[in-house]
Amino acid sequence: MKQHHLDESPIVYYTSRRANAEWILFLHAAFVNHHMFQAQIDYFQDQYSILTLDMIGHGGSTKTRKGDSIEKMSAWISAILKTEKIEKIHVVGISLGAVIAQDFANQYPEAVQSLACFGGYDINNVDVSMQRENGAAQMLMMLKAIVSVKWFAKSNKKISAYTVQAQNDFYRLNIEFPKKSFKYLASLHRMINVRQARPRQYPLLIGCGKHDIPTELSAVEMWKKNEPECSMMVFEGAGHCVNMDTPNQFNAAMEEFWLSGNCDG
Repeated sequence: MKQHHLDESPIVYYTSRRANAEWILFLHAAFVNHHMFQAQIDYFQDQYSILTLDMIGHGGSTKTRKGDSIEKMSAWISAILKTEKIEKIHVVGISLGAVIAQDFANQYPEAVQSLACFGGYDINNVDVSMQRENGAAQMLMMLKAIVSVKWFAKSNKKISAYTVQAQNDFYRLNIEFPKKSFKYLASLHRMINVRQARPRQYPLLIGCGKHDIPTELSAVEMWKKNEPECSMMVFEGAGHCVNMDTPNQFNAAMEEFWLSGNCDG
């Protein structure tokens, strides 16, 4: 992967370009970075061109300026696509990445070839009580991080992954997350229920791990009811970060989805 820095932004992004190949954008979960997709990069780089990045405050994207916030992520992604001369792209988001993926699709639908969101929820139709519950859980995690990043990372790995290997990998990435970067996540709520959902002109895949928290499965099922034409998958043997827990199944599912536009499971 070749590293780049987007001008006039804190965003560091990475590309693996293959001639005449379709593009994939991978958007990572909170508290880690683009390396959470290493298994996908290794698998798909011989078939597709790949774009991934570090969200604001994560990984290499920490040299911020006054006014920078996570609300600008979609505009920055659009600027990256223009810089790299990418007209359309398959967008894949995990957890936080699923929120950003949807916000990007809301604002720049013409650039989306397909959308896949895992460990997320429908940001255009968020239940207020669920949002309140998520906010309380996030506050508890933030308090742990203020006390000790190691304590926070040890607790977070059990929520974010199911297998021992994935938990250990998540922990190694999470431990690098700087405390000061929590402030960049504070405005995520401004992406919720702010845009009217429009009929999608691209296929949508949603899903989660069977061992994710119960409210996540409920959120995905509710999303499926709101958009019955979308495809939905629940991954056996996986928790929140399905691509890390079950990389082989995840890669196969994505490959089928991109080839057929439908991988209902």
